[in-house]
Amino acid sequence: MKRYIVNTLMWGVLALGASGCTEKYLDINSNPYEPGDLNPDDYALGSAMNNLAGTVVSADVNTAQFTDCLLGGPCGGYFADSGAWAFSISNFNATNDWTRVFMMSDQIIPVLYSNLNQVQIVSQNTDNPVPYAIAMIIKVAAMSRVTDTYGPIPYTQIGVDGRVTVPYDSQETVYNAFFDELDEAIATLSENSSSALVPTADYVYSGNVQQWIKFANSLKLRLAMRISYANPAKAREMAESAVNQEFGVIESNEDNAAWHYFGSITNPLFTAINYNGDESRPSAEIVCYMNGYNDNRRASYFVNEDGAFDSDVYVGLRRSIDRTDEARAYFPSYSAINISANDAIQWMNAAEVAFLRAEGVAVFGFNLGGTAKDFYEQGIRLSFAQWGASGEDDYIEDDRSVPQTYTDPAGLNSYASTISDITIKWDESASTEEKQERIITQKWIANWMLGSEAWADYRRTGYPRLIPAPAAGNKSGGVVDSNRGARRMPYPSEENANNYENVQYARDHYLNGPDNMATDVWWACK
Repeated sequence: MKRYIVNTLMWGVLALGASGCTEKYLDINSNPYEPGDLNPDDYALGSAMNNLAGTVVSADVNTAQFTDCLLGGPCGGYFADSGAWAFSISNFNATNDWTRVFMMSDQIIPVLYSNLNQVQIVSQNTDNPVPYAIAMIIKVAAMSRVTDTYGPIPYTQIGVDGRVTVPYDSQETVYNAFFDELDEAIATLSENSSSALVPTADYVYSGNVQQWIKFANSLKLRLAMRISYANPAKAREMAESAVNQEFGVIESNEDNAAWHYFGSITNPLFTAINYNGDESRPSAEIVCYMNGYNDNRRASYFVNEDGAFDSDVYVGLRRSIDRTDEARAYFPSYSAINISANDAIQWMNAAEVAFLRAEGVAVFGFNLGGTAKDFYEQGIRLSFAQWGASGEDDYIEDDRSVPQTYTDPAGLNSYASTISDITIKWDESASTEEKQERIITQKWIANWMLGSEAWADYRRTGYPRLIPAPAAGNKSGGVVDSNRGARRMPYPSEENANNYENVQYARDHYLNGPDNMATDVWWACK
């Protein structure tokens, strides 16, 4: 019989950050459910589990805007900034207010660790390890985004209060800790696979422990492929163990990891993207690739609003441009991002897992339970099904279509060169490099809006090919290469003031270059 860990949800209070560029926050202090008879453990667990989930992609509008709309989205090739600010990550001249958020925001690390401690206490009080094991999976999902932004970070010595003024770890040490934590959580949940949380304590999988195991294995596979060039032997070991575990990895869209939290409150990405009418637009690259491939998922990804250049043609905005008043006057005429106020926030999908397996087999020779061709085509089919699109059979067999050349309808920021000549149909005789580009390109399209993941793939593999920043839009003073884009974020100035010895040690011993946006993180060593 299933053991239900908590009986009623009590929404917790997330600490709200200081005023930022949107000056709007989610109202998550209310409790839309009748609390009934709750004991202290019920309150603690219901609050903590949902607060924890809000640290992967934050429920706070400002935090989500910085991490996903203005950092991961543009750096990963999905979004183009259309706001009016003069300093931005995509122009490589961001101020500390922009680059500090993943590490210093009170919405992520402090919320994560304080609520993790609460879950641990409840698990101990109830003699039930399941909630804490799930919480550890969420911890890895959230903190992997932090280390992939900066490289070396404080991790193994962070205390229960989430204070980061502690010694840093090398990124390799952080990743090894991730694998250990995931293995421990997977083992615990596998031993308790018939247990469950009530749905109101889990807006990802409605309390289904076996789905959490599949997500943990899939996350482990993602992180294994991340270190595929930095530590191939460890990557193979972790990838193969993930797919061979008893419950396996995500293989169907029913097991996709997504935070279905937004009913009575609004998806923060929706608010951030549409703030002031126009903060982010689809990038030129994602639209050109999908236009060139005649991709039927476009209607799910993009929408043309009143005043569009052409209501029947999707048009993206070039990233990293100089957003002059002349250029900004045209921004409302570009295609918009198709997102609704109550959409779930995606964490990981079955298509991504299939493409991870395809790359592992085709590029690195890992034994992941099938052929690269089968995994590649499965990834396309899963993505089309996820987005409710048709025509996947013709798409898979298309060996001629290539990405569209970008012509800016405003006549200001066109790119005359071909972005890429990669086609869709699998070619077993192709070089390893071509196979990798083909896989990562389709994975990138399927991972729409998972900007942090797209940025990581781009830094790790060089794919998908993206349009370089124009000279006028690169405001780094020669620090950042326009063709490579931002490689990491510099450490927050607060660390220099409050944790100088530790952050300087990390710079001297763990970073592979200066503490700026041009230095590659440990695993980006292809």
